[in-house]
Amino acid sequence: MLTLATLAAALIALAPTGSSPLPPPGVVDGTTAQQLQQRGVTVLDVRTSQEFEAGHVPGAVNIPYDQVAARSAEVGLKGKPVLLYCRSGRRSAIAASELNKQGFTAVYDFRSLSDWPGPVEKGPARSK
Repeated sequence: MLTLATLAAALIALAPTGSSPLPPPGVVDGTTAQQLQQRGVTVLDVRTSQEFEAGHVPGAVNIPYDQVAARSAEVGLKGKPVLLYCRSGRRSAIAASELNKQGFTAVYDFRSLSDWPGPVEKGPARSK
C-alpha cells in the first residue's frame, strides 16, 4: 500500500528544480489543472474522438475512458503525473479509478473541460 511519506517523496521528486511540489493527487480545479499542464504533466482527454475534435486542452492525448485499461501503456510511466478530464466528470472518474488500479500513483482529475480556464484547441486526436 502506498504510504503518505512515499507519495510525498514521489511528488517532490517529480517537481522541476526550483518549483513548488505538485499538489496531492485527486480531484483538482481548473486553475490547478492548467498549472499542472504548464508544468508538463501528461493531459489525457477520456472523451470520444468526436468530442475531442470539437475542442480539447492544448497538447492533450485522447484515449476514451472505456479504452484506458487496455491502452494504459500509452499514458506513460506509472510514477509520472497524469491529468484527466471529460465532459462532466463521470468518465474521468472511471478512468482515474482504472489508472489507480493499474498502479498509477499521481492521477489528477479536473473532471470537466468546461472548468478549463484557458483556450482550447480543435482538431483530430493525436496519439501519444
